[in-house]
Amino acid sequence: MLENIERTTAYIKSRIGDFTPEIGIILGTGLGGLVTEIEIEKQMMYSNIPDFPISTLEFHSGKLIFGKLAGKNVVAMQGRLHYYEGYNMQQITFPVRVMKMLGIKTLFVSNASGALNSDFKKGDLMIIEDHINLQPDNPLVGTNNSDLGPRFPDMSEPYKHSLIQKGLKIAADNNITCHQGVYVSVTGPNLETRAEYKYLRIIGGDAVGMSTVPEVIVANHMGLPVFAISVLTDEGFPDTLKPVSVEEILAVATAAEPKLTLILKELINQIDN
Repeated sequence: MLENIERTTAYIKSRIGDFTPEIGIILGTGLGGLVTEIEIEKQMMYSNIPDFPISTLEFHSGKLIFGKLAGKNVVAMQGRLHYYEGYNMQQITFPVRVMKMLGIKTLFVSNASGALNSDFKKGDLMIIEDHINLQPDNPLVGTNNSDLGPRFPDMSEPYKHSLIQKGLKIAADNNITCHQGVYVSVTGPNLETRAEYKYLRIIGGDAVGMSTVPEVIVANHMGLPVFAISVLTDEGFPDTLKPVSVEEILAVATAAEPKLTLILKELINQIDN
């Protein structure tokens, strides 16, 4: 794997010259609008990058974008990868390792998820303070390469506390409804049953989704601080559960995206403050 990471990193560096990203961004479902805020210097289709997995979802662009955001050099993944697409955990998290090798110091992650906490509502934002991993595999399974990280990485602070507090303050200062809570990561691609939503809430989940945790595990393995935020696109409340379509989820994500963009942009602006 290290050889593949080094080969991919070398290829990208040959295309971006002396541009060194300090911030990595993973944009979730329906949340690609942040790209319009980036002063783009270079962009590459995943399909043109050696060893880089290709997003198979029609609503994910599948581009790696380099440029400036809030005065910082950033690299943004416009379209992430999921276990349910048929990739293994090492492939899903491969881009995080490449971004780290390219020079990023902090990882920002966004996603669309379903609300489990009845105090949260569709269209709200939730900064992730912790997670529960119900994915059937782990990206660190297999022989560990100590050049990438330790065999048993600590996960006592998977999401950087100082970034969480700054994110909440930015939301409050801009009158944005933004909670903090626990994200549960499941396989998908189906949405959950009434009983599953009830179970996920009982075990401590505030929101549920099908991504993020594998990337966060690998980021922690490589010593990268993480800030992650969810747009709550539907409500998984057993007593009032209603059918929901992907189109509805995308519509809610698109409507809430400007609020998420504002928080991420301002937080990136403050990253060294």
